[in-house]
Amino acid sequence: MGSQANRTEGMAEQIGGKIKQGIGKVLGNEQMQAEGKAKEMKGEAREESAKASERAKGAVEEVTGGIKKNVGAVIGQEQMQAEGKARELEGEARQKANR
Repeated sequence: MGSQANRTEGMAEQIGGKIKQGIGKVLGNEQMQAEGKAKEMKGEAREESAKASERAKGAVEEVTGGIKKNVGAVIGQEQMQAEGKARELEGEARQKANR
């Protein structure tokens, strides 16, 4: 399963947990409230894990893009330099999107 799918499922799990907590509160059912809180926290952990994975991928893209850009500059390959810069920017964007 991809990071985006894990992130989405984590968000859904959080919402489901909040709903279960609310129903438990209305019914006065402490066990249901606790189960809802546990589900919410599990969803948060899943979402954060997916975001961390995406940030790591972004960091790798940024570094490899920077290397390719610099190698392209050293050997006078403008296309390689541009491709490296593009990958570097994609990595930065991926990291920012997953804070």
